[in-house]
Amino acid sequence: MPTVPLLSIGELARRTGLSVSAIRFYEERGLVKAVRTAGNQRRFLRADLRRLSFALIAQQLGLSLGEIAAVLATLPLGRAPTRADWQAISRRIRSTLQERIVLLERTRDRLDGCIGCGCLSLERCQLANPGDRAARYGAGPRYWLGDARRSR
Repeated sequence: MPTVPLLSIGELARRTGLSVSAIRFYEERGLVKAVRTAGNQRRFLRADLRRLSFALIAQQLGLSLGEIAAVLATLPLGRAPTRADWQAISRRIRSTLQERIVLLERTRDRLDGCIGCGCLSLERCQLANPGDRAARYGAGPRYWLGDARRSR
């Protein structure tokens, strides 16, 4: 059986664009697992290139480390993920990403107007949130976050 070529942490950093400290951080969180050499040096599987690349992209999309770790935990260890593996991940995170897209679009479309936060500091807030009604739904920009304007 042929041996699987392993990557040093420096090589993994060069290939992913992550810093060595970021890779150690991800390793501490269980996103990747190093194999130790006889000299106690870290070595990583080539499949970890994909795992770390996914983690980097997923963080930029707004997924938390916990969400990323949960998704990566579904991938097989010791081999590169297949197309079917990635499709399963896609199905698993699709609704989360769609919610983020809706929030981003709402933010883009409303950014120059009132965010319905209850601050009453903008002239338009008197129209969008008279009497600070949004406050009953909790702290923060309630309408912006998608709370229905039930009693407008």
